[in-house]
Amino acid sequence: MESVLEVCAASLASVKAAAQGGAARIELCSALSEGGVTPSAGLISMARKVEGVKLHVLIRPRGGDFVYDAAETECMMADIRMAAECGADGVVIGALRCDGSVDEDVCRAMVDAAKGMSITFHRAFDLCREQAEALERVIALGCHRLLTSGGAASAFEGSQRIAELNRQAAGRIVIMPGAGVTAANAAEILRLTGCHEIHASAREKADSVMAYRHHGVAMGAAGSDEFVRLETSQRAVAEILDAINRLP
Repeated sequence: MESVLEVCAASLASVKAAAQGGAARIELCSALSEGGVTPSAGLISMARKVEGVKLHVLIRPRGGDFVYDAAETECMMADIRMAAECGADGVVIGALRCDGSVDEDVCRAMVDAAKGMSITFHRAFDLCREQAEALERVIALGCHRLLTSGGAASAFEGSQRIAELNRQAAGRIVIMPGAGVTAANAAEILRLTGCHEIHASAREKADSVMAYRHHGVAMGAAGSDEFVRLETSQRAVAEILDAINRLP
């Protein structure tokens, strides 16, 4: 089975780089420093114009945990409708209860709203109390794909657990390893887990074009450098793709 590379992108430049590097699919989001939140309608619409890649939109109203109240749930429902109107091929969703289980009520509402689109359950799964049970809940919801690090800090560290999840899934859902994926470990992660899809950000530092630089003022976290940002690298994407395509 052919390996599939999904790239997480948080800017139009990153979307273009991922497409040029050969990625099959984009997970479009904003604020990757927060773990990703829903991107703007403008970014979705512009990303939709980039040819050659499927476009999946992250549905997450804020950073932090994945327990959402009624207002946040309504926000996510509206964002799913917006993503569909902008031409997205799929959405990336997830919600948990306070006890660490999948919030089936909130997730089912989002799945129903996304009918006709591809649905990925995101790494909220990695914060679940009991992953084997959670996987069955995600499958029952009708999700097509699960993004996970196996509950570990990286997909490589969680590869044994991901392999167990993949065996449990038995083809009922696609298990997609993600977190800390690079050209150096991507093929090995797929080999160890038995999966055929993989998720990476493939980012590198990009220097600001500004000539005048007023230092000492941070727009985000204290001490952050406003003149350096992380963007998806076409070269890094191509290298990961080359590595996974070498698998027998």
